[in-house]
Amino acid sequence: MEIVGVSVDPPAANRSFAEKFQFPFRLLSDESRATAMAYGAAETAKDQYARRLTYVIGPDGKIEQAIETKDPAGQAAALLATTPPR
Repeated sequence: MEIVGVSVDPPAANRSFAEKFQFPFRLLSDESRATAMAYGAAETAKDQYARRLTYVIGPDGKIEQAIETKDPAGQAAALLATTPPR
């Protein structure tokens, strides 16, 4: 299993943010918003912010689960509460 984050912020801003909050995973930059648009986090390339979404992608590359939350601290708990045991 691998966890990655994707942000529409530039790489330098993501690096500072990840270091400040000691992220235990990679935080990728999507300045073009191509990934954000493909996953429904942004409507257009001009969107200033992306929606907070979490996806569980299976080994076959298919989305198994998706959640949106306004509470970043509660996002992991919300995902775990709705994830069936493996």
